[in-house]
Amino acid sequence: MKQPDYTASILVKASTDKAFHCINDIAAWWTENIEGPTKAQGDEFTIHWGTDFVTIKIVESVPEKKVVWYVTDCHLHWLADVKEWKDTQMIFVLSAEGNCTRIDFTHGGLAPQVECYEMCVKGWDQYFTDSLAKLINEGKGMPQKKAVAAAEA
Repeated sequence: MKQPDYTASILVKASTDKAFHCINDIAAWWTENIEGPTKAQGDEFTIHWGTDFVTIKIVESVPEKKVVWYVTDCHLHWLADVKEWKDTQMIFVLSAEGNCTRIDFTHGGLAPQVECYEMCVKGWDQYFTDSLAKLINEGKGMPQKKAVAAAEA
């Protein structure tokens, strides 16, 4: 039986509008080592870790409601299948809860049976549940810095 995809949720003290804009400000919560636009449906961006990369297209963007990223290409040298993230999706669903916003995140295709699951869960827990929440709640996330990204290559 196929195991479910990675999911996580956070509740932040902000409007759905602010949360939506923070999700799209990837350099402020995930990594500064990014090129390309990250704000609107159709935008494509690439995240670099030395010679490794993930290229993502924003395939759905509904302000204050939902953002869906689709991985169009990648190369992750530490995995047997260097293209393991290709054709996966990252889905952010926002909903108002009183004066807070709940963000439900799913990395579709990241399930326990894939090689990078444990390592990637740790990464998403750090960047989604910790850094993005901190950016929204406190105004400053904890993204991977450019110098760190280059040094890890």
